[in-house]
Amino acid sequence: MARGTLTDTYVAAIQHDLAELPADATRVGVVRRPTSWFHAAVDENLPELGPPEPLLESMRDAEEDMKIQGLCEEGAHNAAWEQVGFGEAYRDHLESDGDARAAIEALSERLAAGESLALVCYENTEKKRCHRTILREYLEH
Repeated sequence: MARGTLTDTYVAAIQHDLAELPADATRVGVVRRPTSWFHAAVDENLPELGPPEPLLESMRDAEEDMKIQGLCEEGAHNAAWEQVGFGEAYRDHLESDGDARAAIEALSERLAAGESLALVCYENTEKKRCHRTILREYLEH
């Protein structure tokens, strides 16, 4: 059986019909705190694959500081990402958290069984760095 495809997108792209996803892809949310409208755009959500709450809080605080210093939203987001070491901290979460590891294993098994998956969160990665691209790379290896 052929391995399933793995893609990713952001929720607004789905809502505005801008996402180019395989027709058979299961839309898997990977956010810690989904809204009701987020749930409406995905088939399921795995909050254990969202960034841990303390990392999100440090990111928000650093981003606000960057905005106060005059950076635009995208610039503040990306500068804060670097300042808090978001990518490394998120990778550490994926490797050390038991629930995250179990969710990754389950997704890997689904891909191996031929299911196509699309990872979904809030960030438009054309302008901002995002945990779901790290997660996609993690699942691809």
